[in-house]
Amino acid sequence: MSSFNVAKFGGTSVANFEAMSRCAAIIESNPNTKLVVSSACSGVTNLLVELANGVQDQTRRNEVLAQLAEIHDAVLNQLEDATQTATEVYAILDTVTSLAEAASIQSSHKLTDHLVACGELMSTHLLTQLMKERGINAVRFDIRDVLRTDSNFGKAEPQLEQISSLAQQRLIPQCQDYVVVTQGFIGSDSEGNTTTLGRGGSDYSAALIAEAVEASGLEIWTDVPGIYTTDPRIAPKASPIPEISFSEASEMANFGAKILHPSTLVPALRHDIPVFVGSSKEPEKGGTWIRHQVESSPLFRALALRCNQTMVTLRSAQMFHAYGFLAKVFEILAKHKISVDLITTSEISVSLTLDQTDTSGGAPQLPEAARLELEELCTVEVEHNLCLVALIGNNMSESKGYAKQVFGTLEEFNLRMICYGASPHNLCFLVDESVSRLAIQKLHTELFEK
Repeated sequence: MSSFNVAKFGGTSVANFEAMSRCAAIIESNPNTKLVVSSACSGVTNLLVELANGVQDQTRRNEVLAQLAEIHDAVLNQLEDATQTATEVYAILDTVTSLAEAASIQSSHKLTDHLVACGELMSTHLLTQLMKERGINAVRFDIRDVLRTDSNFGKAEPQLEQISSLAQQRLIPQCQDYVVVTQGFIGSDSEGNTTTLGRGGSDYSAALIAEAVEASGLEIWTDVPGIYTTDPRIAPKASPIPEISFSEASEMANFGAKILHPSTLVPALRHDIPVFVGSSKEPEKGGTWIRHQVESSPLFRALALRCNQTMVTLRSAQMFHAYGFLAKVFEILAKHKISVDLITTSEISVSLTLDQTDTSGGAPQLPEAARLELEELCTVEVEHNLCLVALIGNNMSESKGYAKQVFGTLEEFNLRMICYGASPHNLCFLVDESVSRLAIQKLHTELFEK
């Protein structure tokens, strides 16, 4: 393991000149930080996604382009010597303009990846120059030269062996002499096409990079001081968690805790790289350490909420005492590259939720072609406007008595698709989106505030 520390900064952490200056101060405070991974400036990716979806109204397209220019100009105007940086940023904005025009005629996943990647390409030019002006020996590095993926645009899969080899050849030598600033979220395929790891993938790419350089630690800097018992915007008395295990944090991320991308911890877990989560706005408040071994493992650790859930219910009398029905269902889902998240079954029906894996946002959709194939086997019902509530803890499947406490607190709610027992770290269920926040509040009061 190297002595390199990798620091990743999210969109709000690089939102403007002041935010980037705070990032630079954090980088300066740790001499071991040799790799910096940056997201796009706050709000930029949303604007780029809008353009990628195809804005045919020229007026609106110009408005979005003007907003993009304004966000980056605000930083350029506060740099001491922005001449070269401005040239580089404006060249990328010219690319955005051309790609947006092409998307207004005919969009594609490949074009979308090229377009939305421009946010990170611009922010890293700005951050690198700001760091240089503060006296940091910084250099910008295009991560597409190392982070190799397949060609599944929008949700590309990293090619781990290639990433490791390329990092040894191209990235680690730079870290010997500089603080390297690079991009999160993006990569490239074998033909040099720009790819993305899916929305929220900058955390994941930071972990992949940390793994490839065998980093001693990974810092995720965001806008909150660590991981909380639940979202403080939902339950104001939520409290920060100083230390949490990889298993618990993985469950939290998977079930909707926005502090981490679900895949982030996998590379760190593989190489036992400790992960720190803190606030770039208030670094003095500390944060949360995620480690293999922790000092305490309480029964209840946290609550997570994930909305935009799509539940598919399949019913057929042929399921009763039958063999192979589920195999046929999953064969169809696999054929259409549909990822399943949760699943419950009865004698004649199966309910499942669809996993959100791409950059489109909103609820996952069951493709019409898949639905038609499934309807040859059974009836198909698709429901939206649902949220997943997950209670995260330890040894839950081995503990007695707490189910009454949990479900008694929720007796006024209609709970759907209760999943329990597959993991000792979680109990989860679906509720209607309109009451999801209330369910979290009541559970948090009962389990964490008494």
